[in-house]
Amino acid sequence: MGEFRYRGPVGGQERLRDKVGHALRAALIAGELRPGSVYSAPALAADFGVSPTPVREAMLDLVREGLVEPVRNKGFRITEVSERDLDQFAEIRALIEVPTVGRVARTASREQLAALRPVAEEIVSAAREHDLIGYLEADRRFHLGLLGLSGNERLVEAVGELRKRSRLYGLTRLDERGELLPSAREHVELLDLALAGDAEGAQACMARHLGHVRSLWARAAREGGAAAGS
Repeated sequence: MGEFRYRGPVGGQERLRDKVGHALRAALIAGELRPGSVYSAPALAADFGVSPTPVREAMLDLVREGLVEPVRNKGFRITEVSERDLDQFAEIRALIEVPTVGRVARTASREQLAALRPVAEEIVSAAREHDLIGYLEADRRFHLGLLGLSGNERLVEAVGELRKRSRLYGLTRLDERGELLPSAREHVELLDLALAGDAEGAQACMARHLGHVRSLWARAAREGGAAAGS
């Protein structure tokens, strides 16, 4: 059974299931919940200071996201993602996102693109403030919001699923080395290129960004930990 240490009970006005899920995702990002390890709902509940029911409910939410898998009579195993998996996910994302961003740069209105400016800046602020959960959430909203300007909802859903499947563990290590901030700033650069109507530049920036993130997190994985997002 994997070892997990959580500091402090879960409380507050937010629905307990969501609160526990948020804490579990934070533990995944920090590398406190290890790939391949199995964790029981009662043991995690004791760490969180809650009953096992909201923990099981939160874990089932993570099962649907592909982050964990149920293990009969034992609990939940943190899913592992191989380097081959990550390479294939990254290739599919590039095939979808790079040309789509070019199309968005040519067709989206300035108002639509400008609406993403606060989100791009939120990514940079979160990286600067070492807010990893905030970073990943803003990153998700930016990428899916930008792709959403293509008008293809199924495309957005597909990329959303790929993002979930390709998450790594150990974002904390990249943050500690100061490598998140340059990646965060690429979102602002990408948006500026799209606003300028530079489709080729936006495509090149997106390709560089996806490749940059993949190489950073491959290094984190080799050093023993990983995270999600891009």
